[in-house]
Parts: sequence; C-alpha cells; structure tokens
Amino acid sequence: MKNLKHLNKYFLKYKWKLLIGLVITIVARIFALYYIPLIGDSTDAIEQFINGEISTMEVLKTELAVNIALIIGATLIAAFLTFLMRQTFIVVSRDIEFDLKNEIYKHYQELSLNFYKKNRTGDLMNRISEDVSKVRMYLGPAIMYTVTTFTSTVVVLIFMVQAAPELTLYTVAPLPVLAFSIYKISVAIHKRSTVVQQYLSRLNTFTQESFSGIAVIKSYGMEKQINHNFVDLANGSRDKNIDLVKVQAFFFPLMVLLIGISNVLVIYVGGNQYINGEIENIGVIVEFLLYVNMLTWPIASIGWVTSLVQQAEASQERINEFLKEKPEITNKKETPDEIHGSIAFKNVSFTYDDTNITALKNVSFEVKSGETLAIIGKTGAGKSTILELIGRLYDVQNGEISIDGRNIENLNLDSLRNSIGYVPQDAFLFSDSIKSNIKFGKTNASDEEIFEAAKNASVHKNIIGFSKGYDTVLGERGITLSGGQKQRVSIARAIIHDPKILLFDDCLSAVDTETEEEILNNLFKISKEKTTIIVSHRISSAKNADKIIILEDGAIVQQGTHSQLLNQQGYYKELYAKQLNEKEM
Repeated sequence: MKNLKHLNKYFLKYKWKLLIGLVITIVARIFALYYIPLIGDSTDAIEQFINGEISTMEVLKTELAVNIALIIGATLIAAFLTFLMRQTFIVVSRDIEFDLKNEIYKHYQELSLNFYKKNRTGDLMNRISEDVSKVRMYLGPAIMYTVTTFTSTVVVLIFMVQAAPELTLYTVAPLPVLAFSIYKISVAIHKRSTVVQQYLSRLNTFTQESFSGIAVIKSYGMEKQINHNFVDLANGSRDKNIDLVKVQAFFFPLMVLLIGISNVLVIYVGGNQYINGEIENIGVIVEFLLYVNMLTWPIASIGWVTSLVQQAEASQERINEFLKEKPEITNKKETPDEIHGSIAFKNVSFTYDDTNITALKNVSFEVKSGETLAIIGKTGAGKSTILELIGRLYDVQNGEISIDGRNIENLNLDSLRNSIGYVPQDAFLFSDSIKSNIKFGKTNASDEEIFEAAKNASVHKNIIGFSKGYDTVLGERGITLSGGQKQRVSIARAIIHDPKILLFDDCLSAVDTETEEEILNNLFKISKEKTTIIVSHRISSAKNADKIIILEDGAIVQQGTHSQLLNQQGYYKELYAKQLNEKEM
C-alpha cells in the first residue's frame, strides 16, 4: 500500500465529502439491517400465536402489519441513503481521477526531452489512461465497498452479540481462515497485476507505432509480419490476464464455502441451544441466518476489493515511477526577462546521455541581435544540437551559452522559449485545422495575420487550393500535406509568433529551389530586427547570412561570410561548386 500513499493529498482535499459519505454509509447500513430484528419479532409472534400466548388472530395481524410497515419504511430509507452514498464516493473518485490525470500530464510537460527519448509514447499514454483508471477503481468502488463492508460487519456483530453471544462466536469462527486466505491471494494478485499492466503498455506502444508508421509498413509489404508480431504480443497479454483471473477466481468460491459453513453452524449450534432452552425464541435462529446471509456480499466483496486494491497498487507504482522523475531542465528564475537576441557560445561541448555520442566539441561563436547565422555541415555534424541548446531543451555539460550577455541557465525559462520561433527539421503538425496549426504560434491571431504569415511562408496558395481552405483538418502529424507543405506551415507558425530569435533547422529541405528563394527573401524582410539561425545543407540558404560556420564532427572547422569562405579551401567551397554544377545540369 506504500505506493497508494501518493493519493493521501487528494483524500485530504476531499475530506469533508468523504466524511459525509462515511456518515451516510453508517446510517444506511443501520437502516438496511433494521428489518432483521423485525423479522425475528414477527417469527416469535407467530410462534407465540401457535403456542397460544397470543389469543386472537387480530392481535397477530396487527403486530405483523406494524412490522411490515416498519420494514418497508426502513428499506426505502436505506435505498435512498445508499443512492446518496454511491453519489458521494463515486463523484469523489472521478474528481480525484481528474486531478491525478492533470498532475501526470503537467509533470509530463515539465520533463526534459531526454525523458521522451528513453520512454515510448504508448507506455506514457497507458500510464495516464489505463493505470489511472485502475487507481480510480480503488478511489471509488474499493473504498465505498470497504466502508460498507466494515460498517455492515460491525453493526451485524453488535446485533448478533445482543441476541446470542455464544452463537455469535461459533458463527464468526471461519473469519480468521478467510483473512489468511485473502492475504495469500492478494500477494499473488499484486505480482500478476503488475505484469498485466506491463504487457498492456507494450501492446499500446506496438499499436501506436504501427498506426503511426502504417505507410512504411505498407510500402515494404510487412502487414503479415506486423500482424504476426501483434498476435504474439496479444497472446502473451492474454496468457498473463488468464494467470491473474485464475488467482482472482479463488475468491468467490472461498467466500461461498465459508458462508455455507457459518449457516451450518447457526442451524446446528443454534438448534441445539434452542432445544436445550439456552435460546428462548426460534426467531433468534432466523435472525442469525439472515445476518449471516446479509454478510455474504460484504464478505464476498472483500475478494473483489482486495483485487482492485492490488491492481491499483501495481498501477500507482507505475505512475509514481514517472512522477518521481525530476526534470533535467528547471526554471531557476521566477521573474520574467526581456530577451533581445544576442547569442554567444563559449567552448561548448555536449554529449547525449542516451547514445553517449559527443555532438559538439569546444564550439565558440557569437551572433549579435538582429544578425543572421547560417550553419552548414554533414549529417550528424551537430547542427541541430546547437538549436536545441539555444532553446534549452538540454543543458550543456561543458562551456557556457549566454543570451544578451547572461548565462542561459539563469534566464527565466518561459521568457527564453517565448522569445524563440523554432522550425524543426521534421515538421510536426497537430491533427487540427491548418488555421489552428498556424495559430499555435499566436493563439489570438486574426485571420489577416494568419494569411500574411502563410504568404511569407509561400504556402498560402496551396492552402486556398484545398476545398476547405484554412479549415482543412489535417491527419495525424499533418499526414494530409506533402513534406514541403508541412515545412512551410511550420514556418508560418514560427513567423506569426513574432519572436526575437528565429531558428530554422533545415526546414527548406523538402521545397524546390524557386520556392526556397521566395521564402528566404520573405524571411530576410521580416527578420531584419530578429536574430536568425539557419541550419541547412544548401549554400543557397546560407549565402546571405551575416556569418556562416561549418561544422564537422561537432567542431567548427570554418567560419566567415559567403565571400570569405569561397576564398578558402575547404568543405564550403567544395559544396558550393558541387551544388552549382547540379543546378546547371
């Protein structure tokens, strides 16, 4: 139960609702059990009439009528209070489920990019959906039935002791056996529940990746192989679920057996006591039989509740595993900062934790506010890493990055990122309208601003060519659009944000040279007062920059302007000649 302690703060938050629910439950149970002594009294009245202790039928009918009326009244009150009890506990469980999902999602948002490289999307989704659902069953039904069971058991035992103390001891004799059995089975359920949830995460991850990569699967004709792999995984999940169900299946038969033993004891022991005169009225035995059977569902629910608790414990353990993850990137300053856009790298080196690849080696350069820097280099040279470090998606291990002369780690993180317009190499678009995707950069943007940003990104004509124009809803990750269109919508999103710093990570690789030239001319106009960094493999994207650096294996091997680099022997000049020849061909 140690993992479920995380939920205590929510119990405190809703303590008054839970306390009201507890009071309602106790009162409801008292009324629900009130009819049993009345049935005992009615049985005694009939016995007395048979024995001649009640002289007339009218007296008997009157007493029975009164008892029946009281039974109906108590039952109606118990039903109404039970309704209120369920409303209280179930609503609280939904409230806590809502709070817990928000807590997990907020924490996911705060975690660093490195975390998402190490964990799969399907597993993240499973923990915030399936695992939270398992925990909710503990917060609602499990707690509700635990309170009901405890209250019913206490009230029943009080009534039983008052009626016949010795018979009560015989009746509850099987309970220690029940308690021990529940403990042993609970341990097995906890272990198997954990395995079941792990398999469910694998299944979710596999299906999510399969749907996302369906184009690749079809193009390689791998449908049968992928389906075979899915069946293997599904069979494994089924087998683990069956293992869990086999253990859970022990509970109910065990409950029925113990209840049956209690009934036999009531009839045998109670019958002997009645014959020996130790029990005065036959109604006591009737009451005890009803009490024992009244405990059937509460006792039987112990097994179900125990299963729910153990599954919730296993799920909360998985949730806590991620909630205990600390963000590698933290906001060290609460007050906002004004960002102008000058950027300086001083002897920066960086190695990725997940791959142990050293992406940057002693990199130093400076870009003044309003200047444009172009970064050229082969794949894997470290170009994208520089942009990720500027956005503080990672912190450097060696060296220093400063913005406006201040260490980047000492700046307000929200201010820093709000001042950046970032266009990644692999443009990501949401499954929403094109208009909403562009407005992501500025949520209160007018239609005129959206159209202007799209025109500057040279995608306006493409958009108005769609049947629904800017209201066209995109498929997952923008699959409705071509690669070049996705890149240009992503550029429009960055432009409309109107940031101090623009970062373009090879975001024109999927457009033709004519469109590239048009976009670059538009960017040159709108970025005169903005710091712009362009990562590219094309000289055409870099030639107008104020400064160009050439990266090779994470180190700067050349830097200067376009004309300066053409006068130097090296990668830049060779690339320029190669691309010039390709253009002429």
